[in-house]
Amino acid sequence: MTTAFVLSGGASLGAVQVGMLQGLAERGVRPDLVFGSSAGAINAAWVAGDPQLARLDDLATIWTGLRSREIFPVRPLIGLLGFLGQRDSLVPPTGLRRLLERHVSFTRLEDAAIPIAVIATEVTTGREVVLDRGDTVDAVLASAAIPAVFPPVTIDGRVLMDGGVVNNTPISNAVDAGATRIYVLPTGYACALSRAPRSALGMTLQAISLLIEQQLIRDVEELQDRVDLRVIPPLCPQPVLPADFSHAGELIARAKASALEWLERFDREGVPPDEEVNLTFHNHHG
Repeated sequence: MTTAFVLSGGASLGAVQVGMLQGLAERGVRPDLVFGSSAGAINAAWVAGDPQLARLDDLATIWTGLRSREIFPVRPLIGLLGFLGQRDSLVPPTGLRRLLERHVSFTRLEDAAIPIAVIATEVTTGREVVLDRGDTVDAVLASAAIPAVFPPVTIDGRVLMDGGVVNNTPISNAVDAGATRIYVLPTGYACALSRAPRSALGMTLQAISLLIEQQLIRDVEELQDRVDLRVIPPLCPQPVLPADFSHAGELIARAKASALEWLERFDREGVPPDEEVNLTFHNHHG
């Protein structure tokens, strides 16, 4: 049995995956392979350097200490130049790069304790690019380079952006790599908003999270009969926008409790993921 963890994107909602990982660790589930896209690539890089999932409290501390201004340090002049076509992004990647350089435990992807692949998108062709070798920080930055928000990253002559554009939840890559049991850790989306996002960044990230959810629904429907696919339920109701990092502690705690409950029920009853996990679009405000 080869077990893979697949971690989707979701910006600040990546905190949800920390709670899910804590639940998996408590139940004794460890990965042989790990795949990530966008924000999920950040958590995947942590897992690949911590295959026994022994340092998840440290990862939780990192997430709870983050603030939006660190990851999305919006600067009016840079934003204006971006809109005028003189820059290729609205936000510099310096905050995210510093975060990765401080906390990623292996310099090159091929040096990870367990095999890891992160997904990016080639800007000029729209093709999916699977990164499993090379500089870890550059690869994760490329996978998390949200279009227009962060600048693309050039690796081996290819200009790369957010992997979520083509494959936000790389289940198919895990199948192709020989995984026979796959745990999918989706970040979900804000299904319980009391009002629409007020900022351009907030609106952009909410739109991307909805596109991600649509892709996950299609992938699960297509692949659930080919492999032992276990989709851990995303949080619901969920009122936190993917641009808001201030609720990380709450998201982690809720996700751990929810994941443990689901994992225990799955082990006890063998509930098929498609019967248990509600991935369809809905809201909680009538």
